[in-house]
Amino acid sequence: MEYWEANRLREKKLSTQLLFGIPMGLIFALPIFIILFTAKKWYTRADMAAHSVNPFVLVFAVAIITVFIAVFYKKHQWDMKEQQYLELKRKEEKEQK
Repeated sequence: MEYWEANRLREKKLSTQLLFGIPMGLIFALPIFIILFTAKKWYTRADMAAHSVNPFVLVFAVAIITVFIAVFYKKHQWDMKEQQYLELKRKEEKEQK
């Protein structure tokens, strides 16, 4: 509880959430790139469709997906920890009364 009291506001910042959530976002983005680069071996129509789009658009879209997943994941984690902290705090106050 002491850790969360000291660091809850720091972990709520968007920059912190983005920095620590990027690995989870990349876990979602990596399969997209794997499918795009291996499509020519297993499905030629998917390869043709992937190459008909500007590669910068694909990279930009995957980057947006990565950032969204990273922030959403860490924000959800923060909310869950904050809820647990508040419940424990209320329980502690009840016990003191």
